[in-house]
Amino acid sequence: MINTHRSSSVAPPPIPARLSRMDQVLSGPGGGGSPPSYGHSKSLLGFLVGVALLHLLLSAGGFIWLYHIGRKKDILTPAEEKAAFLSMESSSQHIIIMASMIVKQPQTSSDNPESPGYLPWNMDHSDLRGLGFSHSTWVTVKQPGDYYVYARVTFSKGSTKPSLASRVKLRDSERGQEDIKDIMKAYCSPRSDDDVTTMCTASGGQLVTLEAGNQLAVWVQDLSAVDYEKEATTFGMYKL
Repeated sequence: MINTHRSSSVAPPPIPARLSRMDQVLSGPGGGGSPPSYGHSKSLLGFLVGVALLHLLLSAGGFIWLYHIGRKKDILTPAEEKAAFLSMESSSQHIIIMASMIVKQPQTSSDNPESPGYLPWNMDHSDLRGLGFSHSTWVTVKQPGDYYVYARVTFSKGSTKPSLASRVKLRDSERGQEDIKDIMKAYCSPRSDDDVTTMCTASGGQLVTLEAGNQLAVWVQDLSAVDYEKEATTFGMYKL
């Protein structure tokens, strides 16, 4: 018969410790498993922060680089400044080079001894831009190029000639009196009916290639036959 009251030499197994409420929550409903890893979340957060900082640094560096490049472009050498000024001046002159001349009636026949037969211009009513002017008659070219030149001369008084002419004349320079040539001619014929002379206008326009220093003026056969009203007799030119 086995004595059940006899003590055994083997120690009984230990009683498992009771889990706390927090351990139960972390271990899940079944009481098993392990708590979630926070190391992975911290690594991901650090990576995102690093990327954001890197992006910020790259943006700031790019802005500083572009700023310095722009500053270098703004700082021109003397040669570059001169070239830029000449370019702006040329562009400005191209826009404003023109003449719109209004005739002025000579007071006496000796008002224009330098150029007899040439129409004098009234500078109080004329518009002259980018061009020179001399002896009250000659318009001087300062910049070479192609110019459209026009002239309109109205004759209102009787004349013994069957037709009246106006001519736009060109000379190479102020001293080139012997080199004067016609570049444009126009004619008109006034009619007389019962001692009343009708007006006629000689007009024309032409494209002319001119050099710096060239001078242009309008010559007529008879200054006394010209209509000196403000808009009746004009001369002009502009650079293309």
